Amino acid sequence: MSSEMKEPICLISNDSEGRLCVQDDAKAVLDKITQPVVVVSVVGLYRTGKSYLMNHLAGQQTGFALGSTIESKTKGIWMWCVPHPSKPGHTLVLLDTEGLGDVDKGDEKHDTWIFCLAVLLSSTLVYNSLGVIDNHALEKLHYVTELTENIRVKAHGSDEDDAAEFMRVFPTFIWAVRDFTLQLIKDGQDITADQYLEGALQLKPGRSKQIEQYNLPRRCLRNFFAERRCFVFPRPAKDSDLRRMEELTEDDLDLTFREQAEVFCSYIFTNSKPKTVTGGRTLTGAVLGSLADVYVEAIRSGSVPCLENAVETLALIQNGRAVDQALEAYMSQLFKDLRLPVDPTELSQIHSAAEKHAVEVFIKSSFNDSEQTAQLELMRKIQREYESFSIQNQEECLNECRSVLEQVFSPLEEALAEGVFMHSGGYQEYRETLSAHTQEYRERTGSQIMSEEVLSQYLKEKEMFAKTILLADQSLSEADQRMEEERLHRERLQQKQKALEEQNRLQEQVFEDQKRTYEEHLNQLLERMERERERAREDNERVLEAKLKEQRALLEQDFRDGADSMQKEIDRLKGEMKNNDESKRSTLSKVVDTVGTAAGFLLPGFLSKAVGFGASFLSRWL
Repeated sequence: MSSEMKEPICLISNDSEGRLCVQDDAKAVLDKITQPVVVVSVVGLYRTGKSYLMNHLAGQQTGFALGSTIESKTKGIWMWCVPHPSKPGHTLVLLDTEGLGDVDKGDEKHDTWIFCLAVLLSSTLVYNSLGVIDNHALEKLHYVTELTENIRVKAHGSDEDDAAEFMRVFPTFIWAVRDFTLQLIKDGQDITADQYLEGALQLKPGRSKQIEQYNLPRRCLRNFFAERRCFVFPRPAKDSDLRRMEELTEDDLDLTFREQAEVFCSYIFTNSKPKTVTGGRTLTGAVLGSLADVYVEAIRSGSVPCLENAVETLALIQNGRAVDQALEAYMSQLFKDLRLPVDPTELSQIHSAAEKHAVEVFIKSSFNDSEQTAQLELMRKIQREYESFSIQNQEECLNECRSVLEQVFSPLEEALAEGVFMHSGGYQEYRETLSAHTQEYRERTGSQIMSEEVLSQYLKEKEMFAKTILLADQSLSEADQRMEEERLHRERLQQKQKALEEQNRLQEQVFEDQKRTYEEHLNQLLERMERERERAREDNERVLEAKLKEQRALLEQDFRDGADSMQKEIDRLKGEMKNNDESKRSTLSKVVDTVGTAAGFLLPGFLSKAVGFGASFLSRWL
């Protein structure tokens, strides 16, 4: 994060027409966050103390508004971004939502959308309630039964397919029970809060309408959320003190409440994962802001938010921006470190460091660039800028060498203009003077690129003068003159070879640069793909474990039909996981081929020399 937020700001509110909208200032804050984000949302009925937990997660006593009256204090969705306390390089995004069930709003659909947005945007969803988890409490959580009506995972597909997909992409579900006064005991045995929750989610056998109604919220929680946890909190303070919660210090609160709050926060900090979408793609703050925009716009237009469509839209929004940001990073570092003219090797090193930084910026900022279209566009733009700098550098080198040459050979030019060498023995004097100036020029230009090219051009221009002086020198016989002409020819060929070697050195540097460009782009791309593949695999294993657990529970309760249906989902998931593993080589091969083919067009001369690079790269990742 560029700067830490001192207090929360509103992320999503209602406009003048009562429709949801994303606030520009909150979006601007998220746009500056290039780190992965861990998003924790809290939802629940109004006046249940949701905001206190979020303040505690932020490490603050105040921040999110705490309500002590019958009015709902939080409106819309408020956001607080803080450095993650235990995950370096990550930002913790806390979302405090408007209290559900406020009768003064008179718009139940509004509550449904607030709940859906909290589910869609978070990696951990905290549901906050008072008292106990009983049928009444579950009936109040009816929003979970409406998720399949208000959220779609795929643009095209059946509800059954969506139900199977929800568990992959939905957040961890935590039920925080406030003002809990019961003892966690069942059948005379101590139980954990998690066991208390799972007991409350047990299904009733039967098919009557009342039983179906009873089972519906329980079945939805069991089927949609792979990870479920529960934390119970005693009353934090006396009734009279609750009215002034923002004024109370930690020491004023109940000790058991404080201890449980610490356990809760520790679990969130340790176990909440970075926010991802389909395919294990991790979100940065900037992408999260765009995702909120996409979902809210879908709601405003009367559509149902769709995760698949959102991913495609995010790619269009984010990847163009990622290319611009990466190119800006490249140019910025190049301008900071570069002072023309420089040796091509030094220019190459500066370019390489700047390109590496630019690709890192792109990898962090881009999203779902599945065809590598945006990355290849970045490769093309960086190559074009580097070629432009290389040409500028050559021009600067030429100008500098020409300036040195003019200074060094100025006395010779004056002597030629005055005819100093047009006498007997003058040719030897000319040769010695030319040799001395040539040596001085080379000493002053050193290994400066283009120095031999400039010298070659100058010596070629002086060939006619040399021949004229040679013919005018009466001290040389015809045989001597022929020998001198042969020597001039050999020297001309030698100088031409030096200039050619200089150009070959430039070409070799170009090829090394192109090779490094190819490797840098491909290496970072494959690293990101591997991270996403690993996260997707973890998500699949988490879902598989949850489904196996659910199947065992159904069998224990003698729900044979449900267990058989769950087995089909388990088999389908195992099949998908197997296909994903088997397709790894073909997917990586396609990426390597795509980048390699594009490199052949974007990096002239690279493809013919790069045979075997792709196979070598591929072998590292299989």
